Amino acid sequence: MRVLIVEDELFLAEALQAGLRHQAIAADVALDGDEALDRIAVNDYDVVVLDRDLPGTSGDEVCAIVARDHPAVRVLMLTAASRLTDKVNGFELGADDYLTKPFALEELIVRLRALARRPAATAPPVLEFADLRLDPFRREAYRAGRYLRLTRKQFAVLEVLMRAGGGVVSAEQLLEKAWDEHADPFTSAPRVTMSTLRKALGEPDLITTVPGAGYRLTDPGRSRAG
Repeated sequence: MRVLIVEDELFLAEALQAGLRHQAIAADVALDGDEALDRIAVNDYDVVVLDRDLPGTSGDEVCAIVARDHPAVRVLMLTAASRLTDKVNGFELGADDYLTKPFALEELIVRLRALARRPAATAPPVLEFADLRLDPFRREAYRAGRYLRLTRKQFAVLEVLMRAGGGVVSAEQLLEKAWDEHADPFTSAPRVTMSTLRKALGEPDLITTVPGAGYRLTDPGRSRAG
């Protein structure tokens, strides 16, 4: 999952970014509404965590623009305005969820995970492929009932592959979803992470490299049956 944090208080923005990264969520930061709109225009975000009181383009304006121009991007408004009328107004602007300050990081993460599932209405909360089982909320992964000890990046990459349901995922898509804006587009990080993830998953190998295209999950049981 990739998230954009739009918050003009730098300390809070960086604290949220660190907290999300610890949960294998790639997170970028924008400190004002104009910067947020620029980033949303060029990056494939799943959710925008949006403060309403922003310099430049207001949070309300950003929310309305995202709802109009980027309907697949979910918006979680994060603000000190806690009155019912404020919340109603936020939802009317196009927000998908609303969390008031102060808040617990754990609640924010749960809400983000829930919002990220919404674009695909049929996406289950627990992902399964072959003998793999991945629970994004608990950040747990199992193969044939065996608990997998994965790094945060390995978990993030596996989640992207499992959400693709056997479809091909390019290295660029992996960078987009599992890393953040500071990732070097020429980095070997996806390839290295894929190699270590293969070892962590064990045999038989579930990840297939598609030359010139990327990676996909393959069910070895189905391959033998075919």
